Amino acid sequence: MEPTLPHAPAAPDRTPVPRAVDADARRVERLCHATGLLLVLSGLAHLVVFAVDGGPWDGPVSWRKPVTFGVSFGVTLIAVTWVTSYLRVGPRPRALLLALFAADCVLEVGGITLQAWRGVPSHLDMETPFDTAVSMTLAVGGGVLVVLLTVLAIASFRHRPSGPAGMDLAVRSGFAILLVALASGAAMIARGVVLTRTGHQEAAYHSTAPLKPLHGVSLHAVLVLPALAWLLSLTSWSEPLRRRILYAAIGAYVAAVLGAALWAALAF
Repeated sequence: MEPTLPHAPAAPDRTPVPRAVDADARRVERLCHATGLLLVLSGLAHLVVFAVDGGPWDGPVSWRKPVTFGVSFGVTLIAVTWVTSYLRVGPRPRALLLALFAADCVLEVGGITLQAWRGVPSHLDMETPFDTAVSMTLAVGGGVLVVLLTVLAIASFRHRPSGPAGMDLAVRSGFAILLVALASGAAMIARGVVLTRTGHQEAAYHSTAPLKPLHGVSLHAVLVLPALAWLLSLTSWSEPLRRRILYAAIGAYVAAVLGAALWAALAF
């Protein structure tokens, strides 16, 4: 009589994603990529406008703002859409969060671009009822961005992200550093609004300068670090070596963020 072998434990049931839900999620993903590309192209187009029209590059009224915000928001939207594919989030919640994020990105870039063409500041401008409405809309939109990206950051830490070796570390590090960008952005808006409300309009326009490098550097870690992890996965290097390179890159990025934070503290 042959011995009875123990049965292997049954695999846990997995609820398959309905095809309609998966198709909707894919459509939202493609829409976000297309929207991000259009925002980048809008920013680059305004670089041409600046070359033709001239004017100051810096200051509250300049073509720099639609250029930098268009490119930055477009790249960030594409990056977040790609990176969230590694998060263990259901297709419906992810699609909803990405759709809201894309709409908010369009709102922010659209408001900034509108004000640039009108020749007035886009942020912290309370000179007329219309300008106040635009400024407050951009401020509220910024708050929505903070909430959406914070939710995605929390999701990256609640469940380990999938992907090639090191991607989990890159995604979590990218989102953690992104939170610094959100905090610095919120601080810029809060400080500017306080100065505006207390009658220091010109000071409000220039109050954001010390925090801009910190905001800009920390904003794109969510793209740079996962992209590096993906590129390393294409090499034939051993996993320990790839992880060492990734740790070094994260350390360098954190050092850059700390340097920008120190500069902001000294210049504030």
